[in-house]
Amino acid sequence: MNYKRIKPRKIYEEVAEALIDMIKSGQLKSGDKLESVQQLAENFQVGRSAVREALSALRAMGLVEMHQGEGTYVREFDSKMLSLPVYIAVLMKKEDVKNLLEVRRILEVGAVQAAAARRTDEQLAEIKEALDQMETANDQELGEEADFRFHMAIAKASKNELLIGLMNNVSEMMVTTMRETRRLWLYSEKSTLDRLWKEHQQIYQAIEAQDGSEAQNLMLDHLQSVEEVLMKYFDEMNE
Repeated sequence: MNYKRIKPRKIYEEVAEALIDMIKSGQLKSGDKLESVQQLAENFQVGRSAVREALSALRAMGLVEMHQGEGTYVREFDSKMLSLPVYIAVLMKKEDVKNLLEVRRILEVGAVQAAAARRTDEQLAEIKEALDQMETANDQELGEEADFRFHMAIAKASKNELLIGLMNNVSEMMVTTMRETRRLWLYSEKSTLDRLWKEHQQIYQAIEAQDGSEAQNLMLDHLQSVEEVLMKYFDEMNE
């Protein structure tokens, strides 16, 4: 029997989803003022910090606006914003996504060169295992996890503890962009998803051959592909 892995959700996500459901159902309409943070915390039986994070997420999604000294109001918004998952709210600003991808280029293009030069057979096998899991994943979430493991295995193979620590510091946002990129690719032609796996395969092969220069070029091309997909998404959202 196969059981789907249950992914724990943060409390603020639960609060944000509950408020979104109230907007969807019409309980909250454009122009309505939300209750105070203290009152919402009491109503949802959560801490005030969770409510503040939820409101920040909804503001990033363009669903509410905050007026200094007055409170938080439901704003007019495009209905398609309601279909967006809360987890992407932290990266709703196009500039934030570009900044994250710039950080990934700085870290990962260097990491893959070091990995090609220093990787052990065991570390190479770890990268290959993640690559194989990406190919065989029959679940989008499993594919996302394998994708993330692939990139972190490369960082580990660099044998640079500081670099690994920096990668871990941006890991949550990395997972978010990977998740969104794969979701967008999923709705495009299957050949595009095949290309995504092929890009990872080519990076692996360059590491296997210990060709640091080629590995760098391939990683840069891959991250540029990710940026193109996400930037197109933001452009379409703003049309």
